[in-house]
Amino acid sequence: MARPRTISDTAILAATGRAIARHGLPGLSLAMIAKETGLAPATLVQRFGSKRGLLLAFAEQAEPGARRPFQTAREAHGSPLAALRSALAAMASQVRDREELANHLTFLRLDLTDPEFHGHALTHTLAVRQEIADLLAEAVRAGELDERGDTGRLARTIQVTYNGALIVWALTGDGELPELLAETLDDVLSPFSPRPA
Repeated sequence: MARPRTISDTAILAATGRAIARHGLPGLSLAMIAKETGLAPATLVQRFGSKRGLLLAFAEQAEPGARRPFQTAREAHGSPLAALRSALAAMASQVRDREELANHLTFLRLDLTDPEFHGHALTHTLAVRQEIADLLAEAVRAGELDERGDTGRLARTIQVTYNGALIVWALTGDGELPELLAETLDDVLSPFSPRPA
């Protein structure tokens, strides 16, 4: 009879994310991830096959992870634009300082150069864009945005703005990240505010 698992795969993958944030990908070892989980490295190999297998499992959870902040924001806010602001702020809250952002960005090289990881990264990127577009379409129906904008293109612009704001904030240290994101989002959306009757 197999021994019961003392920690779930979900908890291991969350620990993997914390280890990546703390150490970056180049120097990351199974021992570092094991230390985050309280498990032995051999247990991680038993579950995921290898470090690559564990990192692929971490990447595979990207799409549901991308949708979660938007679902939570929808439940908390009646306004689609308030939900959009809240979801983007929640995504950014995972980054505490520039070193942590730099460590997360080390995963980007893998996303861009390895086809398996790229597939997961693309799925994540498109899921975020679709969530933004859906909230923008809801904002148009709710009268929070003017109908003259193409919500698909505007969603892409907001996604680019969000990612750019992270980089600019890390480089310049201008203020607090949530405030910078809120200001840049307002700048992007202001031309689409409803015109007075």
